[in-house]
Amino acid sequence: MTQGTAAQQATATAPTQASASPPAPIDLLVVHGRLVTMDPQRRIVEDGAVAVDGATIRAVGRTTEVAPHFTPRRVVDAGGGLVTPGFVNAHQHATGGPLVWSCIPDNLPAGATIFQWAVPLHDAEQPSDETLSSRIVAAQCLRSGTTTLVEPGTVGHPDAVAAGLLDSGIRATVGVWGWDIEEGPFAAPAAEVLARVAAVLDAYPPGGRVEGWVTLVGHSLASDELLAGAADLARRRGVGMTMHLSPTSSDPDVYLERFGERPAVHLERLGVLGRHLLLGHGVWLDDREVDAVLRTETALAYCPWAYLRLGQGVTGHGRHAEIVRRGGRVALGCDSTTAGDTVDLLRTAALAAGLAKDQRVDATWFGAHEALEMATIGGAEALGMADRIGSLEPGKLADLVVFDPSSTHFASPADPALALVWATDGRHVRHVAVGGRLVVEDGRCTTVDEVALRQEAADASRALMARAGLRPAVRWPVVADG
Repeated sequence: MTQGTAAQQATATAPTQASASPPAPIDLLVVHGRLVTMDPQRRIVEDGAVAVDGATIRAVGRTTEVAPHFTPRRVVDAGGGLVTPGFVNAHQHATGGPLVWSCIPDNLPAGATIFQWAVPLHDAEQPSDETLSSRIVAAQCLRSGTTTLVEPGTVGHPDAVAAGLLDSGIRATVGVWGWDIEEGPFAAPAAEVLARVAAVLDAYPPGGRVEGWVTLVGHSLASDELLAGAADLARRRGVGMTMHLSPTSSDPDVYLERFGERPAVHLERLGVLGRHLLLGHGVWLDDREVDAVLRTETALAYCPWAYLRLGQGVTGHGRHAEIVRRGGRVALGCDSTTAGDTVDLLRTAALAAGLAKDQRVDATWFGAHEALEMATIGGAEALGMADRIGSLEPGKLADLVVFDPSSTHFASPADPALALVWATDGRHVRHVAVGGRLVVEDGRCTTVDEVALRQEAADASRALMARAGLRPAVRWPVVADG
């Protein structure tokens, strides 16, 4: 995956000032790490350093080459541990699930998770619930190394969600519910939906740590008027657009009945597909649809844990690895905690690699290196953010992860892609920086009081489920006091 940015043209090792110049003051210096840069050459720098000035990476290279040129206000000694770019989670619902984590049965029939659980929960959520939920999701993402997430538009109160995301220190996009077909919470005529979306874009313009995107629920719940209007809005405003499409056979069935053509083919005819668009899922795509996605450079957010938990047919129908190998834009996502029950992107990367191998009964064509690209620079490119994030390069934002060097998983001189994808997960994260700010130190969030957060979540969970008329599902008998 290539990218043409000013950051790539900057010096990738020592800073440009003459060696006789006095050391320059900077905010953060990470030293003695094994840097997995994900730069165009995919360089691995042994005993490397990353110099950070403000929110931006100033220099990347060997510690002996970089450190003498700077006087940092803060030094993080990686101790030989891996240092990577922050991970990109391209499809992560911040509401509707974090307050009922693992309460929803995993043996429900198709559609029941959404209509019996997700819709009532979203309908019953209050602004305070959405702030709390987004703070929970962000903290869990950060602790496992994700520094950027895309909230795919199931938000009733975008200001409340943005507040939780901003508090946590994560980088994110935010949207608002958008659909205009059928009844349900937040449904409205197309013009009203587009006005609602435009208000979010006004409130959170491009370039901020939390920025607004055009978001629709998608599936078969949008008229042609709404779809075309949303794509036009995204192009005019220069922002991303995301919507759900074809995690199961339901969307193709409805589109074939309604229009006589499959969803991605119809969207291409409407002019909706393109580089501005990130489609959530895209599991049930046929040959014509895959060709349309590739031809228009439309991106996909691939959330394999959700498809497996919900039994949606990814092993038989998913073609995401093929699309990657054909030059397509595919990122990884963790979906909703009502579906995937995890926000750990390294676990997702391992599953994506394993499914690709197993689907073809071929271990040679796809693996850890491709999956790690999807989690970093490939994910950033799918979001249209590869000029800012996704790799450790001078000029890019200082979103980075330091892994625990004391773990025996890193004792051997292993290929770091294999170690990260197959041998470890987010529990080995030690430090995380977003825009140069340390938001995780020694495995703990610095921005969120997680003890207080847990108690607040416990109280809010009971109240939310009572309002939604739901009860947690525990299949085996529970023995309690009294």
